[in-house]
Amino acid sequence: MFRTISRSWELVKTSFSVLRQDKEMLIFPVLSMIGLALVSIAFIVPAALAGLFEGVASDSESINPFLVVVAFLYYVVTYYITIFANAAVVGAAMMRLRGEDPTVSDAFNIAMSRAGKILGWAVIAATVGMILRAIEERAEGIGRIVVSLVGVAWNVATFLVVPVLVVENVGAIDAIKRSGSLLRQTWGEQIAGSFGVGIIFFLLFLAGGIPLILLTIGLGAIAPAAAIIGIILIVLYALALSAVGTAISGIYTAALYAYATEPQVENMYFDQDLLNDAFHQKGSRGNF
Repeated sequence: MFRTISRSWELVKTSFSVLRQDKEMLIFPVLSMIGLALVSIAFIVPAALAGLFEGVASDSESINPFLVVVAFLYYVVTYYITIFANAAVVGAAMMRLRGEDPTVSDAFNIAMSRAGKILGWAVIAATVGMILRAIEERAEGIGRIVVSLVGVAWNVATFLVVPVLVVENVGAIDAIKRSGSLLRQTWGEQIAGSFGVGIIFFLLFLAGGIPLILLTIGLGAIAPAAAIIGIILIVLYALALSAVGTAISGIYTAALYAYATEPQVENMYFDQDLLNDAFHQKGSRGNF
């Protein structure tokens, strides 16, 4: 456990060194968060005013078909925004890892050139997500555990879909197959590494969040209205950490994909032994 966290911390630091070279990558996670907020308001507020959530709140067994359609569209749009931003970050990271100097325009153009394929992947991801969530809500006990395991397996199998879409410019179905193929041939501690990165950012949130929470409580004790300052600081810190974490994850994914498919690329940022440990090779790395 501690070895995994230590290794993941090294991956985060190395990914951050790439991010420092291209700080403009942060614009995409930020725009993604803004887009998600606006889309959520655009979908949820009208739906609430129209009373679409009343049946859900009353635990009604009946399903409103219109609500299902709205929920699916919401899923697709939010997935699309998230994947588009991730594709831009991955595209820029791949350029940097190859020794190029990407710009915001380069990253945006890469994502835009894959817009149709990103939409296809967003529709598939939204469909699977809705189905798994619907089953989980109706399952009990062991059933929920099984559904959760299926969800984990799906996330693992599709871990490299975005870099495949970006680099190989294939459709969503082919990208899923390709991602699964790469994982079978480069299986190892990728799962532990990705979870480790999440743990590290959670710890960073606690490290900065706890003092801010204590500050908020102190301000609230002095003057209740002053607590708003602390709340704003907590939200801003969480958003900033989320943006950095999203960018780091994109860089990390790009690096693992490059290692799996482009051994000829001289990686000036990631130590080869570190990548070997995070994405252990089962078979030989051939050309795909």
